[in-house]
Amino acid sequence: MKIVIAPDSYKGSLSAKEVGLTIQEAFQLEMPNASIQVIPMADGGEGTLETLLFSTKGTKVATTATGPLGDAVATSYGILGDGETAVIEMALIAGLPMVPENKRNPFLTTTFGVGELIREAVDTGLRKFIIGLGGSATNDGGLGMLQALGATFHNQEGKPVLPVGASLGQIAQVDFTTLHPKLKACHFTVASDVKNPLCGSNGASFIYGPQKGATQQQVFLLDKGMRNFADVVEQHLQKKMQQVPGAGAAGGLGFAFLTLGATIEPGAQIIANATGLENSISNADWVVTGEGQSDYQTLFGKLPFFIAALARKNDIKTILVSGALGKGHEQLLDHFFSCHAIANAPATLAEAMAMTKVNLHFCSRNIARLISLKSQ
Repeated sequence: MKIVIAPDSYKGSLSAKEVGLTIQEAFQLEMPNASIQVIPMADGGEGTLETLLFSTKGTKVATTATGPLGDAVATSYGILGDGETAVIEMALIAGLPMVPENKRNPFLTTTFGVGELIREAVDTGLRKFIIGLGGSATNDGGLGMLQALGATFHNQEGKPVLPVGASLGQIAQVDFTTLHPKLKACHFTVASDVKNPLCGSNGASFIYGPQKGATQQQVFLLDKGMRNFADVVEQHLQKKMQQVPGAGAAGGLGFAFLTLGATIEPGAQIIANATGLENSISNADWVVTGEGQSDYQTLFGKLPFFIAALARKNDIKTILVSGALGKGHEQLLDHFFSCHAIANAPATLAEAMAMTKVNLHFCSRNIARLISLKSQ
């Protein structure tokens, strides 16, 4: 019997990799002869790097780059098992958790470090990139990243602008001919489920600026500056990109990648392609997935639903194992063979999270026993 375990993380408790390995360990106790493959999943945000490196037997490269506040920080990027594709999780170099709450101000944060990581990878010979855009602390439109890659931006006086959100409205001149010459041979695939345009009421500044620390006044100024920045860039490149779905992802970093010829795709699909997920599922007898909490919102494209749809396409049954089942969870039975919450006793949220691994292991052993019985 072959079983594919492809979960999302249980956010705040276990990474997708930890969830997958815990389920695998429990299943192997009850089904020692089963072939069990763990393929952790992510959507382009937290855990994207770990997921792809684990699933493809890739390697992590430790390095130092500019953090969101402009200081040097320890970070890393990855190289997939193919030895040809770099993976950068922007949250690990310009992520919101890297900025203390009392210092969150998207006028002052930068994506410069993202560009430094790309430049380092390019200089080592890599030409293919997967970029995860979730969890950013920035709203600089990718200005910092582009500057790190060699593009130049000047104000009306012809002076270079700082690589931060506050500079967007000052930009009067831009030159992309100074970009790192090897970028022309690179291909960027951007993992993001965000469909927002760059500017306007549904754009990066208005929708995501407040959660990054922007005041109401700053939101208006950031949006105005972002439009100025984009207009100057589009005029220079003779290409319209502001309205492309996903241009507003990660504080406009999606737009900056579009200027480099990138494609923006759903994170789950990118990871599925990189890990050969569908091929593994097509040869499986059962698929197991899960997330921190499953409810009616799971059916609006969350990772477990994506996994279930892929399995159903191949006529394979999917079991859902989540930390909790919330409002409307009954609807999940139309898409999953069975749905399970791992909690086995009344508990506070803190107590439940502390017991996540133990409860997941026990629940998974019970599921494995039922699968074994059904297969006899």
